Amino acid sequence: MTVEEQFELLKRGTAEIVPEQALKDKLERSMKDGEPLRVKLGIDPTAPDIHLGFAVVLRKLRQFQDLGHNVVLIVGDFTAGIGDPSGRSETRPVLSADQIRANAETFTEQFWRILDKSRTELVFNGDWLGKMSFGDVVREASRVTVARVLERDDFQKRMNESRPIGLHELLYPIAQALDSVEIRADVEIGGTDQKFNILMGRDLQEAHGMEPQVGLFMPILPGLDGVQKMSKSLGNYIGINEPPNEMFGKVMSIPDSAMATYFELATDVPLDEVCAIEEGVADGTIHPMDAKKRLAYKITKMYHGEEAAQKAKTEFERVFSQRELPTEMPDVVIPADILKDGKIWLPKLLVAAGMAGSNNEAKRLIEQGAVTIDDECITDSSVDVEIRDGQVLRAGKFKFGRIRIG
Repeated sequence: MTVEEQFELLKRGTAEIVPEQALKDKLERSMKDGEPLRVKLGIDPTAPDIHLGFAVVLRKLRQFQDLGHNVVLIVGDFTAGIGDPSGRSETRPVLSADQIRANAETFTEQFWRILDKSRTELVFNGDWLGKMSFGDVVREASRVTVARVLERDDFQKRMNESRPIGLHELLYPIAQALDSVEIRADVEIGGTDQKFNILMGRDLQEAHGMEPQVGLFMPILPGLDGVQKMSKSLGNYIGINEPPNEMFGKVMSIPDSAMATYFELATDVPLDEVCAIEEGVADGTIHPMDAKKRLAYKITKMYHGEEAAQKAKTEFERVFSQRELPTEMPDVVIPADILKDGKIWLPKLLVAAGMAGSNNEAKRLIEQGAVTIDDECITDSSVDVEIRDGQVLRAGKFKFGRIRIG
């Protein structure tokens, strides 16, 4: 591919490239010298799973790899202990070393579902940040003014609302920027919420006499509601490790307005086809349900293969179009010793079945009319329900289980 063709491929789906000409120059020099670019992504393992929103960035990294470049994944075992303030209205809780390590292990297992392991360097920033003396920290901090750090929107907002800002949070962008200095990054990729941190990397590289990295910013993929960013903490995410049927069903639940964004950011469907689908849905020549099935099929196939995607599509049509039960559903074992006269408080049942993470989440599902036992919808979250072997418990659109008492 020519430099221009590479650039157009890499530009697809991006929100901004800073600066664009510098990326073209780096690509041209790489082709001329035969030296791959070092493309950086920093990840703080604050949660164990990778979802489609995070996969947007990983898929962009894979494009760089397919063009012959190398990816440097920096697992922020040190910076996760500080807490990235990006997009936060309050200070992040500090994770324990055990939590960080466990999350990092789960993360690294999932990377290779998208990235080429042979072209990926995996490093931990504790290896250099953890060895810095207090004098080293002061010296690096002296390169950045307080006014510069306070430019970031989330700090401005918190100050205006009289919310506290920890001094350690002011140091976070410096720590992330030092990662770019350490690995001599040519390009750093991140979501638009990472713009301040990535541009800080350019500043510190220049202060260390290096050529500044290019910042490549990806849009934030909306979650299942089509409005808020996809987030594990908000519960509106689609994990790349989720079973095919659940993945397919969740994609089918997104609002029609979010389809084009998902096609562009979460699939490889050519942009001219995406535009044609969008126009077809708008003028009525393509039914939104058909377009969404194609989207769900594409995404499920990407992570589970063609056969699994076809089975998920067939199962979705059978269950949701024909109102039938799934052909397969897991047994949900409810310990007999938590029952009283064969009954159990409904929110407690959902938690015991693994269909809700807490009693409060279970109450919300019940009050939204999303919980049924043998097709009987229950909306009162205060009731004790009588349960028996073989009943079908359903929570939301995608979670089914056959009750077994034991």
